[in-house]
Amino acid sequence: MAGRTVLITGGTGGIGKATALGLARMGAHVAITGRDAARADDAAREIRSATGAHVDVFVADLSSQGEVRRLADEALLRLARIDVLVNNVGGYWSTRHRTVDGLERTLAVNHLAPFLLTDLLLARLEQRGQGRVVTVASHAHAQGRIDFEDLQGERSYSGARAYNQSKLANVLFTFELARRLDGSGVTANAVHPGVVSTSFGAEDPGRTQRLLVPVLRPLMKTPERGAATSIHVASAAQLDGVTGRYFSNSRPRRSSPSSRDQPAAARLWRVSAALVSS
Repeated sequence: MAGRTVLITGGTGGIGKATALGLARMGAHVAITGRDAARADDAAREIRSATGAHVDVFVADLSSQGEVRRLADEALLRLARIDVLVNNVGGYWSTRHRTVDGLERTLAVNHLAPFLLTDLLLARLEQRGQGRVVTVASHAHAQGRIDFEDLQGERSYSGARAYNQSKLANVLFTFELARRLDGSGVTANAVHPGVVSTSFGAEDPGRTQRLLVPVLRPLMKTPERGAATSIHVASAAQLDGVTGRYFSNSRPRRSSPSSRDQPAAARLWRVSAALVSS
C-alpha cells in the first residue's frame, strides 16, 4: 500500500481505527473521519506513533448531508489522490431519530452517507483507473427487507428492522455500484466484519443489546480481527479487478438472495439519489 491513499470513515475507534492502523502499517497514507475533533486527533496520534505513517483528519457528522458534502470538498482539496474509500461508519439506534435533514438516522448514516460520499469522490477514485470502494455491511443484511413504502420507519419503527434494512441497502448499493462502474477500473465490494466487541449501539441500545452484549462480549472478535476483511479487500493485489462481491473472513461469500435483486437495487439507487439531491 506504499504510495496509496485510503480514506476511512468512522476511523476514530473500533473497526475503523483498526482498519486505519492495519493499512498504515502496510505503508498507506491514511485519512480518517470522526464526529469529535479531539477524539479524531487522538486516534491520528496513536496511528502515527504506532506506524510512522502520514495521517490526515477530517471532522464531520455523516448524519448530515451538508457535512458529507463538506467532507468531500475538504478531502478533494487536501488529498491529491484517493485510491481506496472505506465506507466504515455506521450505527444502531433502538428508537427512531430524525437527522438535521429530516431523515431517519439509521438510513441516513448507514446507507445514504456512503451513497453520497462515494458519488462525490468517484472522479478522484477513477483518476488512476484502479480505485477501490469497500463498504462495511453485515450478515444482518440477510434478515433485512427494503420497505419502499415505509423506508424511513415513519409508520412503524424497530431498531433491528431499520439496521437490517440499512445493511441490505449497503450490499445492494455495492452490487449496483459495481455494475455502474464496469470498465472504469474502480471496484466495489462489501464486507462482513463479524460480531466485534466495540461501542457499537451504545448511544441508544435496545433491550437485547443491554442484556446480551455484556454476556457475549468475551466471545466477540477484537476490533483488529474485525478489521481484517476490510484491510484485505482494500489492499490485496489478487483482488485487482475483482468487483461486486461480498466478503467474510477475507473470502468471497454468497450474499442473501434479496441482496442480488437487481430491480430492487436499481430502484433503491433511484430513491437514494432523490433523497440526497441538493
